[in-house]
Amino acid sequence: DVQLQVSGGGLVQPGGSLRLSCAASGITLDQHTIGWFRQAPGKKREWVSYTVNSAGYTYYVDSVNGRFIITTDSAKNTVYLQMNSLKPEDTAIYYCAASSYSDGDEKMDSFYDYWGQGTKVTVSS
Repeated sequence: DVQLQVSGGGLVQPGGSLRLSCAASGITLDQHTIGWFRQAPGKKREWVSYTVNSAGYTYYVDSVNGRFIITTDSAKNTVYLQMNSLKPEDTAIYYCAASSYSDGDEKMDSFYDYWGQGTKVTVSS
């Protein structure tokens, strides 16, 4: 069975940082495209970032570009989302997802085969 275990959420003040982890079992993350999504209260789930490990590139939604960084630790089979300069509008449940494809519409939920359970991030003073 494939499992993605998401952790690292919590309560943080505006301007603070958090690092989310997406640890996998059953698949090798550096051979997959990994996406991070979030869903804020009352809103639809939105794409945040993705990394195409086989090609070595990453993309970010404009609202987090320059503040969030996605990295992969192959030895730990874990992908991280480092979130800096957090804003109240970053408050959401964050999910990681994995796809065996390296090309397509990586910003769409349907592109991904596997999903983690989500972790809650609250940015508030």
